[in-house]
Amino acid sequence: MKNIAAIALISLAIVSCKKETATITKVDPKTGKTITVEVPADSVAEVKANPAIKDSLGVFTQSFKLEKGKTYPLTTYQRDVKTMTDPSGKTLNGTSESTDEMTFTVNDVKGGIYDITINLIGKRNSQSADGKTIVVDTKQAIPKEDNLKMIWNVNRALTGNKLNMKMDSKGNVISITGFDAIYTKISNALGTLIKDANQKASAVAGLKQSFNEKVLKDQFSKNLTIIPKKGVKIGEKWTTSESADESGKYKVTSNYVLKSVGNGIAEISVTGGIPKKEEKKSQGEMTHSMSSELAQNGTIKFDQNTGWITNQNITVKTTQIETISDGKQSQSMKSVSNSSVMVNPAAK
Repeated sequence: MKNIAAIALISLAIVSCKKETATITKVDPKTGKTITVEVPADSVAEVKANPAIKDSLGVFTQSFKLEKGKTYPLTTYQRDVKTMTDPSGKTLNGTSESTDEMTFTVNDVKGGIYDITINLIGKRNSQSADGKTIVVDTKQAIPKEDNLKMIWNVNRALTGNKLNMKMDSKGNVISITGFDAIYTKISNALGTLIKDANQKASAVAGLKQSFNEKVLKDQFSKNLTIIPKKGVKIGEKWTTSESADESGKYKVTSNYVLKSVGNGIAEISVTGGIPKKEEKKSQGEMTHSMSSELAQNGTIKFDQNTGWITNQNITVKTTQIETISDGKQSQSMKSVSNSSVMVNPAAK
């Protein structure tokens, strides 16, 4: 009789559980793909009432609601296909790819501040031209070519490391620490390849300029938070601009539009670029002219419930034409680059 009662209680609990669950769409933090899962019904009501990307009187704002103990992906991938045409009309094609794989693990959250471990997992670079491809991948063996061994050693020393990041719920990165240990690791790796102390110090100093707290803060600010702090409505456009060169002469303009928010996903479209610019310089009878332009187009998607970026897929086309003329005849070189700039490319 007791066993029957126990079974009855278990059955009742299962039925009760079924009644109190609901199906939601969310983004798997490991793969970045959208999946359907069952969760307690009361948690669904809470998420729907207070998601990370929510609206007030039709105005949407972005924040972060990350879970303690969860890991979120941020893999960046870029593929460039470049075609160069010389004055005779002969073309040369080349393709380059780069992948940086990292994840963010939430250790704790206190007072609205996230304590996060950034895991630097892997780096891959490849170049293809004339039917040949060279690859430098930290997840593969060291290349046989001497000129690639240093790149592999530096990248290998760079990955497999951790940084600590403090970020608030609005996506403002407060601090990123842990660089010194990585610099030491890279310096030791270079020690086996560069015997001259000054050359080694110069190489480490160069790396520090491209891999430091400020650079990563800027990168994460661009990737993680897109919606303006003041918020935007569906269909509303906003624009940002940043320098494309050190002189600040060329600026890339990005036009964003909040396309939709629903079913757990916020989608933003991106257009813009650099308008066509032409420059001419003359010396005697010779004139040297250069024209260039850039156009971008694509989408960015965020998990509405957590605020985390799930996918970015933007195409960028750059065209550059260089011409030399003596007033009687001219010769031109044309370069066209078609690029794909992605974040979490597996989650489309």
